[in-house]
Amino acid sequence: MPDTYRDNRSWSDQFLPEIRRAIGGHLLSVAADPFDWHEATDLMMLEAKDLRIAARVRRPGYRDRYPHQFTLRSRLPSGAETELAKVVNGSGDWLFYGHASASGRGLDGWSLIDLRAFRAGLIRQAANGYRIRSGDQQNPDGTWFKWFDMRSFPTFPPLVVAVGGATRGEQSADDDL
Repeated sequence: MPDTYRDNRSWSDQFLPEIRRAIGGHLLSVAADPFDWHEATDLMMLEAKDLRIAARVRRPGYRDRYPHQFTLRSRLPSGAETELAKVVNGSGDWLFYGHASASGRGLDGWSLIDLRAFRAGLIRQAANGYRIRSGDQQNPDGTWFKWFDMRSFPTFPPLVVAVGGATRGEQSADDDL
């Protein structure tokens, strides 16, 4: 029996250098002039604490079918803790959610999701009946994931931090978040 975790991890890890390049620009801001004048500082990190970023890359073909959706694994045959459970329990600050291109040479678009806004949306849904469009889907390997429609989350705090198109010369469909 193949080691599904290791196979999936190996496949998704190939995109880590590209993910790092995409996220990097969102972690730094231009320093105000006084910092440059007095402290030789041109760029500053957006947050002073560790910023924990989950990364998920979907296999080719899903971006066109589900352009406004992101998914988190919600059940494993082994009973191990899932991505969804970890996020709901407070782990992670951002989620990089990308789509592999058809060629596998790059990403065909991505979204950077604020997991604090995600949790806030879930709390509003539970407490006030705010409707977030979501659903459950089983994979052939026995794992389950929960899908969420990004457009259905409250506008504040904003769920989507940034979006990007195709990378490494790939052509991308229009981003229409």
